[in-house]
Amino acid sequence: MKDEYTKITEAKRALIYCRVSSTKQRLEGSGLESQEQRCRAYADEKGYNVEAVFPDDVSGGGDFMRRPGMVALLSYLDAQQGKPYVVIFDDLKRFARDTEFHLKLRREFATRGATIECLNFRIEDSPEGKFIETVIAAQGELEREQNRRQVVQKMKARVENGFWVFRAPVGYRYVNAQSGGGKVLVPDEVLGPIVREALTGYATGHFASQAEVQRFLESKPEFPKDKLDGTMRPMTVNRLLKKVVYAGYVEAPKWDVGVRKGQHEGLISFETHQRIIDNIKGKKRNAPARKDYNEDFPLRGFVRCECCGNNMTAAWTKGKTKYYAYYRCETRGCEAKSKSVPRAKLEGGFADIMKAMTPAEGFFELAKAMMRDAWDKRFAIVQGEKTVLKNQLDDLNRQIESLLDRIVEASNATVVSAYEQKIDKLERDKIQLKEKMENSVPERGRFEDCMELALRFLSSPWKIYKNGDYAMRQTVLRLAFAEPLRYGVNGMYGTPKLSFPFSYIGGFSGPKSEMVLLERIEIQLV
Repeated sequence: MKDEYTKITEAKRALIYCRVSSTKQRLEGSGLESQEQRCRAYADEKGYNVEAVFPDDVSGGGDFMRRPGMVALLSYLDAQQGKPYVVIFDDLKRFARDTEFHLKLRREFATRGATIECLNFRIEDSPEGKFIETVIAAQGELEREQNRRQVVQKMKARVENGFWVFRAPVGYRYVNAQSGGGKVLVPDEVLGPIVREALTGYATGHFASQAEVQRFLESKPEFPKDKLDGTMRPMTVNRLLKKVVYAGYVEAPKWDVGVRKGQHEGLISFETHQRIIDNIKGKKRNAPARKDYNEDFPLRGFVRCECCGNNMTAAWTKGKTKYYAYYRCETRGCEAKSKSVPRAKLEGGFADIMKAMTPAEGFFELAKAMMRDAWDKRFAIVQGEKTVLKNQLDDLNRQIESLLDRIVEASNATVVSAYEQKIDKLERDKIQLKEKMENSVPERGRFEDCMELALRFLSSPWKIYKNGDYAMRQTVLRLAFAEPLRYGVNGMYGTPKLSFPFSYIGGFSGPKSEMVLLERIEIQLV
Protein backbone atom coordinates (compact mmCIF):
# COMPACT_ATOMS: atom_id res chain seq x y z
CA MET A 1 0.00 0.00 0.00
CA LYS A 2 2.86 2.37 0.86
CA ASP A 3 4.55 1.69 -2.49
CA GLU A 4 1.33 2.47 -4.39
CA TYR A 5 0.90 5.77 -2.48
CA THR A 6 4.49 6.76 -3.24
CA LYS A 7 4.00 5.92 -6.91
CA ILE A 8 0.90 8.17 -7.15
CA THR A 9 2.50 11.16 -5.38
CA GLU A 10 5.57 10.89 -7.60
CA ALA A 11 3.47 10.72 -10.81
CA LYS A 12 3.22 13.85 -12.90
CA ARG A 13 0.19 15.98 -12.26
CA ALA A 14 -1.96 16.35 -15.37
CA LEU A 15 -4.87 18.50 -16.51
CA ILE A 16 -7.08 17.75 -19.50
CA TYR A 17 -8.53 20.40 -21.81
CA CYS A 18 -11.36 19.49 -24.22
CA ARG A 19 -13.15 21.79 -26.63
CA VAL A 20 -15.91 21.76 -29.25
CA SER A 21 -16.85 24.83 -31.27
CA SER A 22 -20.49 25.25 -30.21
CA THR A 23 -23.08 24.30 -27.61
CA LYS A 24 -24.96 22.42 -30.34
CA GLN A 25 -21.96 20.09 -30.85
CA ARG A 26 -21.85 19.45 -27.11
CA LEU A 27 -25.57 18.63 -26.88
CA GLU A 28 -26.02 16.66 -30.10
CA GLY A 29 -22.62 14.96 -30.29
CA SER A 30 -20.15 13.24 -28.02
CA GLY A 31 -17.09 15.31 -28.87
CA LEU A 32 -16.22 16.37 -25.34
CA GLU A 33 -16.68 12.87 -23.88
CA SER A 34 -14.61 11.19 -26.60
CA GLN A 35 -11.81 13.74 -26.26
CA GLU A 36 -11.71 13.26 -22.49
CA GLN A 37 -11.67 9.48 -22.89
CA ARG A 38 -8.71 9.59 -25.29
CA CYS A 39 -6.83 12.06 -23.08
CA ARG A 40 -7.37 9.90 -19.97
CA ALA A 41 -6.15 6.83 -21.84
CA TYR A 42 -3.04 8.80 -22.87
CA ALA A 43 -2.47 9.92 -19.25
CA ASP A 44 -2.78 6.35 -17.96
CA GLU A 45 -0.30 5.18 -20.56
CA LYS A 46 2.16 7.89 -19.48
CA GLY A 47 1.52 7.32 -15.80
CA TYR A 48 0.07 10.78 -15.21
CA ASN A 49 -2.32 11.60 -12.37
CA VAL A 50 -5.27 13.58 -13.85
CA GLU A 51 -6.49 16.12 -11.31
CA ALA A 52 -9.14 17.98 -13.31
CA VAL A 53 -10.81 18.29 -16.71
CA PHE A 54 -11.66 21.67 -18.26
CA PRO A 55 -14.25 21.54 -21.09
CA ASP A 56 -15.25 24.35 -23.48
CA ASP A 57 -18.12 24.59 -25.98
CA VAL A 58 -17.27 27.97 -27.51
CA SER A 59 -14.77 28.80 -30.23
CA GLY A 60 -13.63 32.15 -28.83
CA GLY A 61 -12.86 33.40 -32.34
CA GLY A 62 -9.22 32.44 -31.84
CA ASP A 63 -8.85 34.32 -28.54
CA PHE A 64 -8.36 31.76 -25.73
CA MET A 65 -9.32 34.36 -23.09
CA ARG A 66 -12.87 34.28 -24.45
CA ARG A 67 -13.18 30.60 -23.56
CA PRO A 68 -14.52 30.02 -20.01
CA GLY A 69 -12.85 26.60 -19.76
CA MET A 70 -9.43 27.90 -20.73
CA VAL A 71 -9.74 30.83 -18.32
CA ALA A 72 -10.65 28.37 -15.55
CA LEU A 73 -7.64 26.19 -16.43
CA LEU A 74 -5.22 29.14 -16.22
CA SER A 75 -6.79 30.21 -12.93
CA TYR A 76 -6.33 26.70 -11.58
CA LEU A 77 -2.63 26.82 -12.46
CA ASP A 78 -2.33 30.22 -10.76
CA ALA A 79 -3.77 28.72 -7.59
CA GLN A 80 -1.24 25.86 -7.69
CA GLN A 81 1.94 27.88 -7.93
CA GLY A 82 5.15 25.88 -7.68
CA LYS A 83 3.57 22.63 -8.81
CA PRO A 84 4.54 21.34 -12.26
CA TYR A 85 1.63 20.26 -14.48
CA VAL A 86 1.18 18.64 -17.85
CA VAL A 87 -1.76 19.96 -19.86
CA ILE A 88 -3.08 17.34 -22.29
CA PHE A 89 -4.86 18.21 -25.56
CA ASP A 90 -6.59 15.79 -27.92
CA ASP A 91 -5.52 17.76 -31.01
CA LEU A 92 -3.27 20.77 -31.53
CA LYS A 93 -6.21 22.60 -33.14
CA ARG A 94 -7.98 22.46 -29.77
CA PHE A 95 -5.12 24.52 -28.38
CA ALA A 96 -5.55 27.70 -30.45
CA ARG A 97 -6.58 28.04 -34.10
CA ASP A 98 -4.73 31.34 -34.45
CA THR A 99 -0.98 31.71 -34.82
CA GLU A 100 -0.69 34.80 -32.61
CA PHE A 101 -2.82 33.38 -29.81
CA HIS A 102 -1.13 29.98 -30.11
CA LEU A 103 2.25 31.50 -29.30
CA LYS A 104 0.78 33.71 -26.61
CA LEU A 105 -0.95 30.76 -24.92
CA ARG A 106 2.31 28.80 -25.02
CA ARG A 107 3.94 31.64 -23.09
CA GLU A 108 1.07 31.72 -20.60
CA PHE A 109 1.63 28.06 -19.78
CA ALA A 110 5.41 28.48 -19.67
CA THR A 111 5.23 31.31 -17.13
CA ARG A 112 3.12 29.03 -14.90
CA GLY A 113 5.59 26.16 -15.16
CA ALA A 114 3.21 23.95 -17.15
CA THR A 115 4.07 21.93 -20.23
CA ILE A 116 1.69 20.80 -22.95
CA GLU A 117 1.36 17.44 -24.63
CA CYS A 118 -0.78 16.59 -27.62
CA LEU A 119 -2.07 13.15 -28.63
CA ASN A 120 -1.45 13.55 -32.36
CA PHE A 121 1.61 15.83 -32.35
CA ARG A 122 4.90 15.62 -30.55
CA ILE A 123 5.82 19.04 -29.22
CA GLU A 124 9.56 19.71 -29.17
CA ASP A 125 11.54 22.74 -28.04
CA SER A 126 14.00 22.38 -30.90
CA PRO A 127 14.05 24.98 -33.72
CA GLU A 128 12.60 22.41 -36.12
CA GLY A 129 9.88 21.44 -33.67
CA LYS A 130 8.88 25.06 -33.07
CA PHE A 131 8.79 25.68 -36.81
CA ILE A 132 6.50 22.73 -37.48
CA GLU A 133 4.29 23.68 -34.53
CA THR A 134 3.95 27.23 -35.89
CA VAL A 135 3.08 25.92 -39.35
CA ILE A 136 0.35 23.68 -37.93
CA ALA A 137 -1.04 26.59 -35.89
CA ALA A 138 -1.05 28.74 -39.01
CA GLN A 139 -2.85 25.96 -40.88
CA GLY A 140 -5.49 25.87 -38.14
CA GLU A 141 -5.94 29.63 -38.44
CA LEU A 142 -6.31 29.30 -42.22
CA GLU A 143 -8.99 26.64 -41.83
CA ARG A 144 -10.83 28.72 -39.26
CA GLU A 145 -10.85 31.79 -41.51
CA GLN A 146 -11.90 29.69 -44.51
CA ASN A 147 -14.74 28.15 -42.53
CA ARG A 148 -15.83 31.58 -41.38
CA ARG A 149 -15.78 32.86 -44.96
CA GLN A 150 -17.88 29.94 -46.15
CA VAL A 151 -20.42 30.45 -43.38
CA VAL A 152 -20.70 34.17 -44.13
CA GLN A 153 -21.06 33.47 -47.84
CA LYS A 154 -23.87 30.99 -47.21
CA MET A 155 -25.63 33.33 -44.79
CA LYS A 156 -25.27 36.26 -47.19
CA ALA A 157 -26.71 34.17 -50.03
CA ARG A 158 -29.73 33.27 -47.91
CA VAL A 159 -30.31 36.91 -46.98
CA GLU A 160 -30.11 37.83 -50.66
CA ASN A 161 -32.83 35.24 -51.28
CA GLY A 162 -35.03 36.80 -48.60
CA PHE A 163 -34.29 34.57 -45.60
CA TRP A 164 -33.57 35.93 -42.13
CA VAL A 165 -30.40 34.19 -40.85
CA PHE A 166 -29.86 35.89 -37.50
CA ARG A 167 -31.44 35.23 -34.12
CA ALA A 168 -35.21 35.25 -34.33
CA PRO A 169 -36.49 38.71 -33.30
CA VAL A 170 -39.04 38.97 -30.52
CA GLY A 171 -42.44 38.15 -32.02
CA TYR A 172 -41.09 35.44 -34.34
CA ARG A 173 -39.80 31.90 -34.03
CA TYR A 174 -37.96 29.58 -36.40
CA VAL A 175 -39.56 26.50 -37.99
CA ASN A 176 -38.20 24.06 -40.56
CA ALA A 177 -39.24 25.01 -44.09
CA GLN A 178 -41.59 22.52 -45.76
CA SER A 179 -39.44 22.54 -48.88
CA GLY A 180 -36.43 21.46 -46.83
CA GLY A 181 -34.53 24.69 -47.47
CA GLY A 182 -33.47 25.40 -43.89
CA LYS A 183 -35.42 27.36 -41.30
CA VAL A 184 -37.84 30.24 -41.82
CA LEU A 185 -39.44 32.77 -39.52
CA VAL A 186 -43.10 32.50 -38.55
CA PRO A 187 -45.03 34.85 -36.23
CA ASP A 188 -45.14 33.73 -32.63
CA GLU A 189 -48.72 33.10 -31.51
CA VAL A 190 -48.29 34.95 -28.21
CA LEU A 191 -45.64 37.61 -28.77
CA GLY A 192 -46.44 38.37 -32.43
CA PRO A 193 -49.74 40.22 -31.73
CA ILE A 194 -48.09 42.21 -28.92
CA VAL A 195 -45.26 43.40 -31.17
CA ARG A 196 -47.74 44.22 -33.96
CA GLU A 197 -49.85 46.33 -31.60
CA ALA A 198 -46.77 48.18 -30.32
CA LEU A 199 -45.46 48.95 -33.82
CA THR A 200 -48.82 49.92 -35.29
CA GLY A 201 -49.66 52.02 -32.26
CA TYR A 202 -46.47 54.04 -32.54
CA ALA A 203 -46.89 54.52 -36.31
CA THR A 204 -50.50 55.74 -36.02
CA GLY A 205 -50.04 57.90 -32.93
CA HIS A 206 -51.87 55.50 -30.64
CA PHE A 207 -48.66 55.64 -28.61
CA ALA A 208 -47.45 59.23 -28.71
CA SER A 209 -43.86 58.41 -27.73
CA GLN A 210 -41.38 55.60 -27.40
CA ALA A 211 -41.90 55.85 -23.66
CA GLU A 212 -45.56 54.87 -24.13
CA VAL A 213 -44.49 51.91 -26.26
CA GLN A 214 -42.11 50.94 -23.47
CA ARG A 215 -44.89 51.13 -20.86
CA PHE A 216 -47.17 49.05 -23.07
CA LEU A 217 -44.57 46.30 -23.52
CA GLU A 218 -43.69 46.35 -19.82
CA SER A 219 -47.38 45.84 -18.99
CA LYS A 220 -47.38 42.51 -20.86
CA PRO A 221 -46.14 39.76 -18.49
CA GLU A 222 -45.35 37.41 -21.38
CA PHE A 223 -43.13 39.92 -23.18
CA PRO A 224 -39.42 39.39 -22.37
CA LYS A 225 -37.78 42.17 -20.36
CA ASP A 226 -34.08 43.02 -20.40
CA LYS A 227 -33.78 44.32 -16.84
CA LEU A 228 -34.08 42.38 -13.60
CA ASP A 229 -36.75 44.71 -12.20
CA GLY A 230 -39.15 43.82 -15.04
CA THR A 231 -38.57 46.99 -17.06
CA MET A 232 -36.95 47.60 -20.45
CA ARG A 233 -34.13 49.81 -21.66
CA PRO A 234 -35.20 52.65 -23.97
CA MET A 235 -32.58 51.53 -26.52
CA THR A 236 -34.24 48.09 -26.67
CA VAL A 237 -37.56 49.69 -27.63
CA ASN A 238 -35.82 51.92 -30.17
CA ARG A 239 -34.14 48.96 -31.85
CA LEU A 240 -37.41 47.02 -31.96
CA LEU A 241 -39.15 49.92 -33.68
CA LYS A 242 -36.43 50.19 -36.34
CA LYS A 243 -36.30 46.51 -37.40
CA VAL A 244 -37.42 46.14 -41.02
CA VAL A 245 -37.86 42.38 -40.48
CA TYR A 246 -41.23 43.12 -38.84
CA ALA A 247 -42.46 44.50 -42.17
CA GLY A 248 -41.67 41.20 -43.94
CA TYR A 249 -38.33 42.38 -45.36
CA VAL A 250 -34.69 41.50 -44.68
CA GLU A 251 -31.38 43.34 -44.93
CA ALA A 252 -27.74 42.90 -43.91
CA PRO A 253 -25.87 46.22 -44.20
CA LYS A 254 -22.61 44.74 -42.93
CA TRP A 255 -22.65 42.40 -45.96
CA ASP A 256 -23.84 45.11 -48.37
CA VAL A 257 -27.24 43.46 -48.75
CA GLY A 258 -29.95 46.11 -49.08
CA VAL A 259 -33.60 45.88 -48.10
CA ARG A 260 -35.51 43.21 -50.01
CA LYS A 261 -38.70 41.19 -49.72
CA GLY A 262 -38.39 38.42 -47.15
CA GLN A 263 -39.58 34.83 -47.22
CA HIS A 264 -41.57 35.35 -44.03
CA GLU A 265 -44.87 36.98 -43.14
CA GLY A 266 -44.63 40.55 -41.90
CA LEU A 267 -46.36 41.73 -38.74
CA ILE A 268 -46.88 45.19 -40.26
CA SER A 269 -46.76 46.75 -43.72
CA PHE A 270 -43.64 48.40 -45.08
CA GLU A 271 -45.52 51.70 -45.18
CA THR A 272 -46.19 51.39 -41.46
CA HIS A 273 -42.49 50.63 -40.89
CA GLN A 274 -41.49 53.72 -42.86
CA ARG A 275 -43.90 55.86 -40.83
CA ILE A 276 -42.19 54.58 -37.70
CA ILE A 277 -38.77 55.53 -39.08
CA ASP A 278 -40.06 58.97 -40.11
CA ASN A 279 -41.49 59.50 -36.62
CA ILE A 280 -38.20 58.57 -35.00
CA LYS A 281 -36.15 60.83 -37.27
CA GLY A 282 -38.52 63.78 -37.41
CA LYS A 283 -39.78 64.10 -33.87
CA LYS A 284 -38.36 63.93 -30.37
CA ARG A 285 -40.03 60.78 -29.14
CA ASN A 286 -37.69 59.73 -26.38
CA ALA A 287 -39.47 61.27 -23.42
CA PRO A 288 -38.71 59.42 -20.19
CA ALA A 289 -41.46 57.17 -18.85
CA ARG A 290 -43.41 58.67 -15.99
CA LYS A 291 -44.12 56.29 -13.16
CA ASP A 292 -47.45 57.98 -12.29
CA TYR A 293 -48.64 58.24 -15.88
CA ASN A 294 -51.10 55.38 -15.67
CA GLU A 295 -54.74 54.43 -15.41
CA ASP A 296 -55.14 56.28 -12.11
CA PHE A 297 -55.38 59.54 -14.09
CA PRO A 298 -56.47 58.79 -17.67
CA LEU A 299 -57.35 62.45 -18.36
CA ARG A 300 -53.92 63.79 -17.40
CA GLY A 301 -52.57 65.70 -20.38
CA PHE A 302 -55.99 65.85 -22.07
CA VAL A 303 -57.86 68.28 -19.81
CA ARG A 304 -56.59 71.87 -19.82
CA CYS A 305 -57.10 74.68 -17.41
CA GLU A 306 -59.68 77.16 -18.76
CA CYS A 307 -57.82 80.09 -17.22
CA CYS A 308 -54.32 79.60 -18.69
CA GLY A 309 -54.85 76.92 -21.33
CA ASN A 310 -52.11 74.64 -19.97
CA ASN A 311 -52.56 70.95 -19.22
CA MET A 312 -53.77 70.06 -15.76
CA THR A 313 -51.63 67.65 -13.78
CA ALA A 314 -52.79 65.03 -11.29
CA ALA A 315 -51.45 63.20 -8.27
CA TRP A 316 -52.33 61.34 -5.12
CA THR A 317 -52.39 63.48 -1.96
CA LYS A 318 -51.93 61.98 1.48
CA GLY A 319 -54.60 62.80 4.05
CA LYS A 320 -54.76 61.91 7.70
CA THR A 321 -55.95 58.36 7.15
CA LYS A 322 -55.71 57.68 3.39
CA TYR A 323 -54.69 59.03 -0.01
CA TYR A 324 -56.91 61.22 -2.21
CA ALA A 325 -56.76 61.68 -5.98
CA TYR A 326 -56.83 65.24 -7.37
CA TYR A 327 -56.38 67.10 -10.64
CA ARG A 328 -54.96 70.62 -10.51
CA CYS A 329 -53.30 73.36 -12.52
CA GLU A 330 -49.70 74.12 -11.53
CA THR A 331 -49.02 77.02 -13.91
CA ARG A 332 -47.32 79.93 -12.15
CA GLY A 333 -49.49 83.04 -12.11
CA CYS A 334 -52.69 81.22 -13.08
CA GLU A 335 -55.86 82.09 -11.20
CA ALA A 336 -56.59 78.40 -10.68
CA LYS A 337 -53.06 77.43 -9.59
CA SER A 338 -53.00 74.70 -6.92
CA LYS A 339 -56.80 74.61 -6.68
CA SER A 340 -57.39 70.89 -6.39
CA VAL A 341 -60.30 69.26 -8.17
CA PRO A 342 -61.34 65.83 -6.85
CA ARG A 343 -60.79 63.15 -9.43
CA ALA A 344 -64.37 61.89 -9.08
CA LYS A 345 -65.78 65.34 -9.87
CA LEU A 346 -63.61 66.06 -12.92
CA GLU A 347 -63.90 62.57 -14.40
CA GLY A 348 -67.59 62.41 -13.54
CA GLY A 349 -68.20 65.53 -15.63
CA PHE A 350 -66.22 63.98 -18.47
CA ALA A 351 -68.35 60.82 -18.24
CA ASP A 352 -71.51 62.93 -18.69
CA ILE A 353 -70.06 64.43 -21.87
CA MET A 354 -69.18 61.01 -23.26
CA LYS A 355 -72.60 59.55 -22.44
CA ALA A 356 -74.32 62.45 -24.18
CA MET A 357 -72.38 61.70 -27.38
CA THR A 358 -74.51 58.64 -28.22
CA PRO A 359 -76.42 59.50 -31.43
CA ALA A 360 -80.08 58.78 -32.12
CA GLU A 361 -81.07 55.45 -33.67
CA GLY A 362 -82.03 57.03 -36.99
CA PHE A 363 -78.47 58.17 -37.53
CA PHE A 364 -77.14 54.70 -38.24
CA GLU A 365 -79.11 54.10 -41.42
CA LEU A 366 -77.99 57.47 -42.70
CA ALA A 367 -74.40 56.72 -41.67
CA LYS A 368 -74.46 53.39 -43.51
CA ALA A 369 -75.68 55.04 -46.68
CA MET A 370 -73.01 57.76 -46.40
CA MET A 371 -70.24 55.23 -45.77
CA ARG A 372 -71.28 53.02 -48.67
CA ASP A 373 -71.41 55.98 -51.02
CA ALA A 374 -67.98 57.15 -49.86
CA TRP A 375 -66.62 53.63 -50.22
CA ASP A 376 -67.85 53.29 -53.81
CA LYS A 377 -66.35 56.64 -54.75
CA ARG A 378 -63.06 55.73 -53.16
CA PHE A 379 -63.05 52.39 -54.99
CA ALA A 380 -63.36 54.20 -58.32
CA ILE A 381 -60.64 56.70 -57.41
CA VAL A 382 -58.05 54.06 -56.51
CA GLN A 383 -58.27 52.56 -59.98
CA GLY A 384 -56.88 55.82 -61.35
CA GLU A 385 -54.35 56.06 -58.52
CA LYS A 386 -52.78 52.75 -59.57
CA THR A 387 -51.81 54.29 -62.89
CA VAL A 388 -50.23 57.26 -61.13
CA LEU A 389 -48.33 54.94 -58.79
CA LYS A 390 -47.03 52.91 -61.74
CA ASN A 391 -45.71 56.07 -63.40
CA GLN A 392 -43.99 57.07 -60.16
CA LEU A 393 -42.45 53.61 -59.90
CA ASP A 394 -41.06 53.86 -63.43
CA ASP A 395 -39.59 57.27 -62.58
CA LEU A 396 -37.86 55.83 -59.50
CA ASN A 397 -36.33 53.05 -61.60
CA ARG A 398 -34.93 55.64 -64.01
CA GLN A 399 -33.44 57.65 -61.15
CA ILE A 400 -31.79 54.53 -59.68
CA GLU A 401 -30.31 53.55 -63.03
CA SER A 402 -28.94 57.07 -63.46
CA LEU A 403 -27.30 57.00 -60.02
CA LEU A 404 -25.77 53.60 -60.69
CA ASP A 405 -24.17 54.98 -63.85
CA ARG A 406 -22.77 57.89 -61.83
CA ILE A 407 -21.28 55.51 -59.23
CA VAL A 408 -19.39 53.67 -61.97
CA GLU A 409 -17.92 56.94 -63.21
CA ALA A 410 -17.21 58.43 -59.74
CA SER A 411 -13.79 58.09 -58.11
CA ASN A 412 -14.34 60.08 -54.90
CA ALA A 413 -15.33 57.83 -51.97
CA THR A 414 -17.52 60.53 -50.41
CA VAL A 415 -19.45 61.03 -53.64
CA VAL A 416 -19.93 57.26 -54.03
CA SER A 417 -21.23 57.00 -50.46
CA ALA A 418 -23.71 59.82 -51.09
CA TYR A 419 -24.98 58.09 -54.25
CA GLU A 420 -25.36 54.80 -52.36
CA GLN A 421 -27.40 56.48 -49.61
CA LYS A 422 -29.64 58.08 -52.23
CA ILE A 423 -30.14 54.73 -53.97
CA ASP A 424 -31.04 53.09 -50.66
CA LYS A 425 -33.70 55.74 -50.05
CA LEU A 426 -35.10 55.33 -53.56
CA GLU A 427 -35.22 51.55 -53.11
CA ARG A 428 -37.26 52.03 -49.95
CA ASP A 429 -39.57 54.40 -51.81
CA LYS A 430 -39.98 51.70 -54.49
CA ILE A 431 -41.05 49.18 -51.86
CA GLN A 432 -43.65 51.59 -50.52
CA LEU A 433 -45.05 52.27 -54.00
CA LYS A 434 -45.26 48.57 -54.82
CA GLU A 435 -47.03 47.93 -51.54
CA LYS A 436 -49.50 50.74 -52.22
CA MET A 437 -50.23 49.34 -55.68
CA GLU A 438 -50.87 45.89 -54.24
CA ASN A 439 -53.12 47.17 -51.46
CA SER A 440 -54.79 50.10 -53.22
CA VAL A 441 -57.91 48.13 -54.22
CA PRO A 442 -59.84 47.08 -51.07
CA GLU A 443 -60.58 43.41 -50.57
CA ARG A 444 -64.12 42.15 -50.89
CA GLY A 445 -65.95 42.14 -47.60
CA ARG A 446 -63.62 44.74 -46.10
CA PHE A 447 -66.30 47.42 -46.30
CA GLU A 448 -68.66 45.51 -44.02
CA ASP A 449 -65.89 44.95 -41.47
CA CYS A 450 -64.85 48.61 -41.47
CA MET A 451 -68.44 49.84 -41.26
CA GLU A 452 -69.19 47.52 -38.36
CA LEU A 453 -66.20 48.79 -36.39
CA ALA A 454 -67.01 52.43 -37.15
CA LEU A 455 -70.66 52.14 -36.15
CA ARG A 456 -69.76 50.26 -33.01
CA PHE A 457 -67.51 53.13 -31.95
CA LEU A 458 -70.05 55.82 -32.89
CA SER A 459 -72.84 54.07 -31.04
CA SER A 460 -71.07 53.72 -27.70
CA PRO A 461 -67.84 55.73 -27.29
CA TRP A 462 -68.40 55.91 -23.53
CA LYS A 463 -68.79 52.14 -23.22
CA ILE A 464 -65.56 51.54 -25.13
CA TYR A 465 -63.75 54.14 -23.00
CA LYS A 466 -65.10 52.78 -19.72
CA ASN A 467 -64.24 49.14 -20.42
CA GLY A 468 -60.92 49.74 -22.22
CA ASP A 469 -57.43 49.74 -20.80
CA TYR A 470 -55.26 52.85 -20.57
CA ALA A 471 -54.09 52.63 -24.19
CA MET A 472 -57.63 52.17 -25.49
CA ARG A 473 -58.85 55.16 -23.48
CA GLN A 474 -56.16 57.34 -24.99
CA THR A 475 -57.25 56.19 -28.44
CA VAL A 476 -60.90 57.03 -27.75
CA LEU A 477 -59.91 60.52 -26.61
CA ARG A 478 -57.99 61.17 -29.82
CA LEU A 479 -60.79 59.82 -32.02
CA ALA A 480 -63.71 61.51 -30.30
CA PHE A 481 -62.33 65.01 -29.66
CA ALA A 482 -60.67 67.45 -32.05
CA GLU A 483 -58.72 69.07 -29.19
CA PRO A 484 -58.31 68.68 -25.42
CA LEU A 485 -61.14 69.64 -23.11
CA ARG A 486 -61.06 72.77 -20.94
CA TYR A 487 -62.07 72.81 -17.29
CA GLY A 488 -62.94 76.04 -15.46
CA VAL A 489 -62.59 77.17 -11.86
CA ASN A 490 -66.39 77.08 -11.59
CA GLY A 491 -66.32 73.29 -11.97
CA MET A 492 -67.69 73.21 -15.51
CA TYR A 493 -66.27 72.09 -18.83
CA GLY A 494 -66.06 74.39 -21.82
CA THR A 495 -67.90 73.45 -24.98
CA PRO A 496 -66.02 70.41 -26.31
CA LYS A 497 -64.79 70.46 -29.89
CA LEU A 498 -65.60 67.07 -31.32
CA SER A 499 -64.01 65.25 -34.19
CA PHE A 500 -65.91 64.35 -37.33
CA PRO A 501 -68.44 62.66 -37.46
CA PHE A 502 -69.47 63.57 -33.89
CA SER A 503 -69.35 67.27 -34.73
CA TYR A 504 -71.49 66.56 -37.79
CA ILE A 505 -74.21 64.71 -35.89
CA GLY A 506 -74.18 66.71 -32.68
CA GLY A 507 -73.88 70.47 -32.93
CA PHE A 508 -71.71 70.85 -29.84
CA SER A 509 -69.49 73.62 -31.11
CA GLY A 510 -70.34 76.92 -32.69
CA PRO A 511 -69.02 80.46 -33.02
CA LYS A 512 -70.78 81.62 -29.84
CA SER A 513 -70.08 78.55 -27.67
CA GLU A 514 -68.30 79.28 -24.41
CA MET A 515 -69.18 77.58 -21.12
CA VAL A 516 -72.19 75.28 -20.80
CA LEU A 517 -73.71 73.31 -17.97
CA LEU A 518 -73.35 69.56 -18.30
CA GLU A 519 -77.06 68.99 -17.94
CA ARG A 520 -77.71 71.20 -20.99
CA ILE A 521 -75.41 69.24 -23.33
CA GLU A 522 -77.51 67.39 -25.91
CA ILE A 523 -76.96 65.63 -29.20
CA GLN A 524 -79.61 65.80 -31.90
CA LEU A 525 -79.71 64.24 -35.32
CA VAL A 526 -79.34 66.94 -37.96
